[in-house]
Amino acid sequence: MSTARRASFGALTATGVALALVITGCSAPSSKPAQSDGAAAGGDLVIGVTSDPDTLFPWKATQFQAVNVLQNIYGTLTEFDEDLNVVPGLAESWDVSEDGLTVTFHLRDGVTFADGSTFGSEDVKYSLDAIAAEATAAVARSSLASVAGVEATDEKTVTVTLKTPDAALPANLAVINMAMLSSDDTEEGLNTTPNGTGPFVMEDRTPSQSLTLAKNNDYWGDAALLDTVEFRVIPDESSIVSAMQSGNVQLAVFDDPLVAQTAEGANVTVATTPQLSYHALQLNATHGDLADVNVRLAIQCAIDRQEVLDTAALGEGEVTGPITSPAYKSDPDARPCPERDLDKAADYLDKAGKSDGVTIKAIVSQGEYATSVNEAQNLKAQLADAKITLELEVLESGAFVDRWIAADFDAAVALNGGRPDPDGMYGRYFTSTGNLNKVAGYSSPELDALFAEGRQTADPEKRKEIYAQVSENLEDNAAWIWLFTSYTYTATASTVDGFVPMANGSLQYLRTTSIK
Repeated sequence: MSTARRASFGALTATGVALALVITGCSAPSSKPAQSDGAAAGGDLVIGVTSDPDTLFPWKATQFQAVNVLQNIYGTLTEFDEDLNVVPGLAESWDVSEDGLTVTFHLRDGVTFADGSTFGSEDVKYSLDAIAAEATAAVARSSLASVAGVEATDEKTVTVTLKTPDAALPANLAVINMAMLSSDDTEEGLNTTPNGTGPFVMEDRTPSQSLTLAKNNDYWGDAALLDTVEFRVIPDESSIVSAMQSGNVQLAVFDDPLVAQTAEGANVTVATTPQLSYHALQLNATHGDLADVNVRLAIQCAIDRQEVLDTAALGEGEVTGPITSPAYKSDPDARPCPERDLDKAADYLDKAGKSDGVTIKAIVSQGEYATSVNEAQNLKAQLADAKITLELEVLESGAFVDRWIAADFDAAVALNGGRPDPDGMYGRYFTSTGNLNKVAGYSSPELDALFAEGRQTADPEKRKEIYAQVSENLEDNAAWIWLFTSYTYTATASTVDGFVPMANGSLQYLRTTSIK
């Protein structure tokens, strides 16, 4: 991997400091999204995507395509800038009490929902209370585990009382799963007609074909430059390249480096961006043979991660440990088998009483990202050398997400989104009360204590030590098999200006994009 690509993560290391705002009692300055200097307003942009969003309800969105659409329709209390620093969103500032147990959010004036209704403190209270309620089944519920209560103090002020200080709260509030919804809306209604405070509104949708957003002229920040953005469903990345070359598509984000190479040409440029998202073989430690840590460790030792990366993504990326957040990044060599070791794999199977081998069923998504099936096939071939049979079930992305959310799998070949703060990445998975712990299939009292300590600790260096222990615990118990991080390749036509790719995969800078 080139030096330039490695260096592009450097600007993110300040994130650990930004996250401490909620503990130290600092107020965040007011901020608005930037726009391209001198960019002309108007125009219609077509983005090529391989799958239709599987939901339009932001609190339950896990599919990348759904997230990319919804983050342009809805707003959050805080946001990330292009370097993933936490900045104001619908809350223009916030104050923290000296003991770190009270956070007061000051909301922006003049914010309205797409239906024209006014956004205010009652909507924030409704949204945070509903996200925290188990019955809602919100995928980010655990990010509010430290919240004891939410009060709409007045029309533009919200007071959040915490059980313990929470250093991760500002970053956790910035993800689209924490979108602020109108207290008058329902999940059923929003899945048909989204009603957000973002820079775009939904104009039209033809399921499995296209979804079109239109500029929100009443957006609280600088109005988007584009008139419309169409997400056009084209089933495979190679076909999207053809559509770009013929001028029918102006922007696409690829994850297959070979496809990205074919896209670049006289009228199309490709930007390479390292990602916080990570590829993993997720193991459900509550199922069958995988309940034995020795079987999981045998799988870990039987895999050459670099070979998976080379086979599936032409070596474009890095072997990774669990935490990809730049300020807390795991050492991929700090695991029981940093290199493939078939002798150790055999020893672990012997300890499990499975010297004749085991069979593991794995689900694989086809359509959500391009390298999935190649990853799965390589993992299957490698594990066969260790008498571990991986039986693959390839599913379209919507069916995969349904099975994944229900934890209806023994193993899953998956690409998971990373976050700037490790609590947001894994607190919902690997704590016993985490709302996605059923999906993770693993927790322990030690991890519960470490995650609690990480949330309550303001000092960035101490937090690094805590999350290094989290990473060690996950690797030593082979909770999952972390494989590699890779890149996204953003292809834009020569007529497109002002789009900023981000390390978290966000398309939020469609708001500053224009057509020349």
